[in-house]
Amino acid sequence: MNVTTRIPAVEADIGDVFARQRDTALRLRASTAAERIAKLRKLEAVVLANRAALYRALHDDLRKPEAEADLSEIMPVVSEILHAAKHLRGWMRTRRAPSTMAMLGTQARIRHEPKGVCLIISPWNYPISLTLGPLASAIAAGNTAIIKPSELTPSCAAALAEIIASVFDPAEVALCQGDATVATALLDLPFDHIFFTGSPAVGKVVMAAAAKHLSSVTLELGGKSPVIVDETADLATAARSVMWAKFLNNGQTCVAPDYLYVHATVFDAFLDKAKAAIAKMYGADARASADYGRIVNGRHVARLKHLLDDATAKGANIAVGGTVDGEQKYIAPTLLTEVSEASAIMQEEIFGPLLPVIRYTDLAGPIRHINASPKPLALYIYSKNDGVIERIISETSAGGTGVNIAVLHFSHNNLPFGGVNNSGIGSSHGVFGFHAFSHERAILRDRYSAMPLLFPPYGRRVKSLIKLTLKYFA
Repeated sequence: MNVTTRIPAVEADIGDVFARQRDTALRLRASTAAERIAKLRKLEAVVLANRAALYRALHDDLRKPEAEADLSEIMPVVSEILHAAKHLRGWMRTRRAPSTMAMLGTQARIRHEPKGVCLIISPWNYPISLTLGPLASAIAAGNTAIIKPSELTPSCAAALAEIIASVFDPAEVALCQGDATVATALLDLPFDHIFFTGSPAVGKVVMAAAAKHLSSVTLELGGKSPVIVDETADLATAARSVMWAKFLNNGQTCVAPDYLYVHATVFDAFLDKAKAAIAKMYGADARASADYGRIVNGRHVARLKHLLDDATAKGANIAVGGTVDGEQKYIAPTLLTEVSEASAIMQEEIFGPLLPVIRYTDLAGPIRHINASPKPLALYIYSKNDGVIERIISETSAGGTGVNIAVLHFSHNNLPFGGVNNSGIGSSHGVFGFHAFSHERAILRDRYSAMPLLFPPYGRRVKSLIKLTLKYFA
């Protein structure tokens, strides 16, 4: 790809691009559905045309397999674009709001307008889909955008920079590469909306920066997503589903299972099936599997090794895996049993291929633990008992929930994706992403309203009318 457009990378460039985008945002308020769809289609075409470059970048940064790149990076972006292109005219249509008794004689409408200049800060774990997915929503809503990808996946950031520069003028969409200093410079600017995907700790920094300008935010964070497998579950299906969800992208997934409760009566049987599922997917040694990725960098390998060592020092047993090869940034798919609640692995988000498997006898125990912890981004239930399923859902809180399925709610374009409190603020995907980047503007038009009869001066007649009106509504 031959790119001649200069990509901003320093503070002076960032300020210039922001000023230009602010002017463009005013013009885009009047953009039509057809114009926005044309941009989305052009982005889709360039992404598909550059699949080979994206495969190379994802392999360089994460050793992500090509099939996994298609399933978890490129397909979600294309799906988001096609869904928006299909439904955008309906999303943009001004909606009528029914009148109320107090507003008889008026006409109410809700109009969606672009928020304006938006900042998208994307993470390293899914560097393509978690950058271009939010961008598709921002474009569909008629905004301009500045993108800050993670510096931890430099090959993907460079590939994204070329894609963006080949499709958009920087006055409409620009990508800024760099480290945390670039992110800090961006957060100093008065964006109309900030869309951040990352850890809760950094999410607090982003929210604090947004508060200085009263910028609205969408925060897609993370946390410790629990799984409950009860005694009625189809154990083979549950084991394969959970193991795939956990070890996808080497466990570096915000909605990956983080700890697993299994009923005591099926604990050993489930563990056997989980081991078999891992072997079937990745072989006897996952290090030799072309389908098993790697940890993003040495710092995260060391962090995960610390969690593993701390857990075993506090009494945990390694049921499978446990191998760490720092030079290769490899950690084997690892299941831990007898894990102490005091272990760091039970307190911190793991974000890697380590999974505590915990025995339970009374469902009240897992529910109590979940409710005592920060609200998770996802919660997964494996059961054939509808009463158990309903009890867990009604007695807990989570950003999203899968029943006999894991992770895939992220890919459903008609479902909102997002967290709650510590795991996030706001939702994305499909119409929910469109709403995240839009302002719902209330428009009230007078036709033959009787309200002027209640205006001052408040003489005897007006006071009587007000009291009659109040009595009527009461």
